[in-house]
Amino acid sequence: MIDTALLLELMEAKDDLRWSECLFRLARSQGFEQTLFGVVPSRHVRFENAFTRSNYSSEWRSRYDANGFAYVDPTVGHCVTSTLPLVWAPSTFATGAPGALYEEASAHGIRSGVTLPVHGPNGELGMISFASDARPGIPFERSIMEVLPALSLVRDYAFASSAGLRDARPDPVLPRLTRREREVLQWVMVGKSSWEVARITNCSEATINFHLANVRQKFGVNTRQQAVVKAIALGLITPEDHHR
Repeated sequence: MIDTALLLELMEAKDDLRWSECLFRLARSQGFEQTLFGVVPSRHVRFENAFTRSNYSSEWRSRYDANGFAYVDPTVGHCVTSTLPLVWAPSTFATGAPGALYEEASAHGIRSGVTLPVHGPNGELGMISFASDARPGIPFERSIMEVLPALSLVRDYAFASSAGLRDARPDPVLPRLTRREREVLQWVMVGKSSWEVARITNCSEATINFHLANVRQKFGVNTRQQAVVKAIALGLITPEDHHR
């Protein structure tokens, strides 16, 4: 059961602190000690500019943001392309960067949970995650199924009630890519090395690496793969863009 009085309190909250407290209380009433809600006004806006409220540990949030984990987080990728809930399992994160993310999150009490995508009527994109230190597995998945209708209601009320708080934020500025930077990223997107891109574009390999370094700096990421993911997320390049 959901506390309807608390839902109304969330809708009536006029300030950030009260709104956040109501959201976290609603999550705790469904058995989740940790919650994250994040929304960007469109898929063309950088994740760093999302309206985000959570009671995750500040240490974990700092690590997450500093390492650009949003661009390798499977829960974020899921929300970009789906409207269905995602119940976390170790297989959700697999190996590599997502696996490392999951190991670090587990150390901060974020071991199991469920993420519900947010897709607003005006192109808004986001998510709400309900997290727990419970052991993932069949019992946890069954418990999720029992509270999922209530969690969906919390998601909808959170999105609707956060509109005023989100509207008060300044419009984010998108990074600008030159025509050559976009072209280089498109080739990297389909798996070409710097040497191969240099041959295709009749540039030196050093020039290609220079363009990639500029893109990484503009996006605030460490690798070319992260730059590609970010460019796709911002709508600056798409899988259909590459030369055939």
